[in-house]
Amino acid sequence: MHIIIVGDGKVGVALTEQLSQEGHDVTVIDSNPKVLEESLQSYDVMVVHGNGASISVLKDAGVEATDLLIAATSRDEINLLTCIVARKLGAKHTIARVRNPEYTEQLVLMREELGLSMTVNPEFAAAREIYHLLQFPSFLKRDSFARGRVEIVEIHVDGASKLADIPLNRLYEIARVRVLVCVVERGGVVHIPDGSFTLRAGDNIYVTAETRDLTKLIKNLGIVKQKVRDIIIVGGSRVAYYLALRCLHAGIGVKIIEQNRARCDELAGLLPEAVIIEADGSRQDILSAEGMASTDAIITLTNIDEENIVIAMYASHLGVPKVITKVNRTEYVKTFKSMGIDTFISPKALCCTDIVRYVRAMQNTTGGSVITLHRMVEGKAEALEFRASEATRHLGETLLDIHLKPEILIAGITHSGRTTIPSGADSFAAGDNIVVVTTSGRPISDLNDIFAD
Repeated sequence: MHIIIVGDGKVGVALTEQLSQEGHDVTVIDSNPKVLEESLQSYDVMVVHGNGASISVLKDAGVEATDLLIAATSRDEINLLTCIVARKLGAKHTIARVRNPEYTEQLVLMREELGLSMTVNPEFAAAREIYHLLQFPSFLKRDSFARGRVEIVEIHVDGASKLADIPLNRLYEIARVRVLVCVVERGGVVHIPDGSFTLRAGDNIYVTAETRDLTKLIKNLGIVKQKVRDIIIVGGSRVAYYLALRCLHAGIGVKIIEQNRARCDELAGLLPEAVIIEADGSRQDILSAEGMASTDAIITLTNIDEENIVIAMYASHLGVPKVITKVNRTEYVKTFKSMGIDTFISPKALCCTDIVRYVRAMQNTTGGSVITLHRMVEGKAEALEFRASEATRHLGETLLDIHLKPEILIAGITHSGRTTIPSGADSFAAGDNIVVVTTSGRPISDLNDIFAD
């Protein structure tokens, strides 16, 4: 596919890397020649210097024949204008990054007039992800499939865990609910395990379970953490605003620490039920005075990764039950985890995942297209949800009789609204939703791609 990416910032670079690795013909447009030179040297892409909203620049990039244009500059208005012009010039699909919450209603009303195939809001996605984690603080990560009926959750196996030194074929004895361990991260290496695989202390495991069974799973594994009743957010960013709205609506107490006076005044007007503190949230005396040691969760959302990390380390040292940290430089997450910080959120990565899912759905040829896509273990593994069609092979055959490609696992089947964590005796039919887990070495855009024959 020919894809044009307008804007070579954090999101643009991440998309360039991912989409070029997946074999797409990528052209990058940016007004900064220095960042274009870096992309040209790092990736197998074409570059065009100039304003992405300009007709002449878009024509130079080949917009008339492009399958998809992604507008990801730092300005919402430029992104929207770029998409309008691109569609007029012949682009088949357009995606715009729109961050301002004031535009939400307009985008719903004018999506067709604007020529938009999709909009993405990294900050909104990050807030949604954080709130999702606060609902079950025992998990390091949660990803939903089948309209929320099934989830893949990340759990750390420590030395005191009931799962340490247990082979997976004995998992039901301990969990006492039907679950499936679909990925194990051990020492930075990703495994798609079978029943003979034995868990060890230090493993991070990704478990597929029905959403209704998550509470039982936590209780039976002995990893129950107290319910989150109040949180402290450090940094009054857009993510903080979106997150505070969700939490306040759910009855969770919210305190935001922000050092910019004008932003504090703005947040106070937008969030009258929240407590807004004008102070430097990176100072220990401020954090102590505002009750960090007694809060249920702290979320660091400043614009500086290093500051977020330091505050999170201090919170972990004080024993705050749940610590969530926003980072942009995801390549260092593994190092950060060794410092005792376990839950990270990257708005950039969430945005890229949504767009890559859309691109893979565009590539589909037999109807079994990608509905949902989530990345795990810093992008080393993927969980994808497909809808089986009449063109899907092996309909009605038991999983035991189906040969899958290496490093691929079917982790969930939803049939007529009922979700099953599958065993070898299960099968799937046209119309069913199928959750597939695989290592990220082979991008999958079609359900038939998982079969070995």
